[in-house]
Amino acid sequence: MGAYLSAALSTLSQSDGQNANLVNKYFSQLTASYFGQDALALRGEAYDDMLWVVLGWIESIKFVNLNTDRHYTNSTSPWYGTIWTPVFAHRARLFWDLASQGWDTTLCDGGMVWNPYLEPYKNAITNELYITASISMYLYFPGDENASPFSSPILPARDPKYLAAAIEGYRWLLGSNMTDAGGLYVDGYHISGWTKNNTQKNKRCDARNEMVYTYNQGVLLSGQRGLYEATGARSYLWDGHKLISDVMSATGWEVRLDVPLNDWDEASNLGKWHGLGRGGIMEEFCDAGGYCSQDGQTFKGIFFHHLTTFCAPLPDHLVLQDKSVLSDAGGSLEKTRKHHRKKCAGYGKWIKHNAKGALNSRNLDGKFGTWWGSPPGRKHDQNVPTELPVQAVDYRNLGVPKAWKGRPLETPSKDFTKHTNDQRTHVGEDHEDRAADIGIMDLNDRGRGRTVETQGGGLAVLRALWELVESPEI
Repeated sequence: MGAYLSAALSTLSQSDGQNANLVNKYFSQLTASYFGQDALALRGEAYDDMLWVVLGWIESIKFVNLNTDRHYTNSTSPWYGTIWTPVFAHRARLFWDLASQGWDTTLCDGGMVWNPYLEPYKNAITNELYITASISMYLYFPGDENASPFSSPILPARDPKYLAAAIEGYRWLLGSNMTDAGGLYVDGYHISGWTKNNTQKNKRCDARNEMVYTYNQGVLLSGQRGLYEATGARSYLWDGHKLISDVMSATGWEVRLDVPLNDWDEASNLGKWHGLGRGGIMEEFCDAGGYCSQDGQTFKGIFFHHLTTFCAPLPDHLVLQDKSVLSDAGGSLEKTRKHHRKKCAGYGKWIKHNAKGALNSRNLDGKFGTWWGSPPGRKHDQNVPTELPVQAVDYRNLGVPKAWKGRPLETPSKDFTKHTNDQRTHVGEDHEDRAADIGIMDLNDRGRGRTVETQGGGLAVLRALWELVESPEI
């Protein structure tokens, strides 16, 4: 949520010079969240949790730099927010150092392990976060002179180890066979036959979890954008644009005609499910069933946050690793900028369609729901059919199966299927009972209902709409 706030502050800082008081108000809340973050406990969490910390505080540094450059370059005194940059940078550095210990070459020829306390699982999100956090540290980390708590050496800005980590992480991810037939990233890989005290010879990632989440398609976009800026290799941008196009198709959007598919099912009053949504509106698999967890409710917002970063205007010059400046003498950078701008402009109707869906999910108090494509007039007690993909485990919403905690893993896993079916049935019934007891009729009031996470998702898609579609500066 801190990343959403910092990004929104960047938008406010750029959009109107009269927003200074508003920016300062919310920045004070951001700094308060620094002290509210349980940094000690987070050091014992999974590696993806640590990398979210890195990205959050790097986003805050980006905002401080932008606000200072935009409004204080001619001031006799700097903006007070700059005093927080060393603090944010130190925490980002500390958590990157901790998380980087998850990079492992003994299994699957590389890749980040998700959680050191469970059986090895090399998943998309941890590896995407590693790529994006690493390149963000390379581009935006200002250096750190604070050696605590491990007497670490002082680190300068633009440390090449971050760039090397991002490039190697991206190379591994591309070669990991982590995408499905539609070009979407599935969740990750286990190692079949693994036991707690593993003595087997199999070290291959060969048991794939086919679950598809929206955020697994988003986090990598910021990494691809950053890798282009650091290396000048346009292939990173083209990979990102292909991923976005595949995501749009998976929501039920006809990319070639730039319209939502007209495949509505009158019997269910729902559009056909395409893998990440229906009717052109992005949807998490758990949305229709009303069983999204706190994590699950954040995922769509994460996608649109990183889409906004990816599609921001490209710089007119690049500073490469050897500190040489790649200028536009031959016009190649301008061609790349124009192509990127044109491709991103082509996403405008789809972004607007999703923003409209999010706005339509609001209740009378203006609070966003988690299911942006929820059909109007649908009662909570009417069945919403959902069926997980084959060999998919929705552990982000239903909890981690016992099979992931050290027992031998088969391929495919019947334990996973049973865990998923039992969990989803129980959760769904519990939500229905609670809804019926208090007379809730809105599908977005099921389960966790409207939360700070669903408001973050609404904020992220509206920010994407403003930054990429409706801003007068476009």
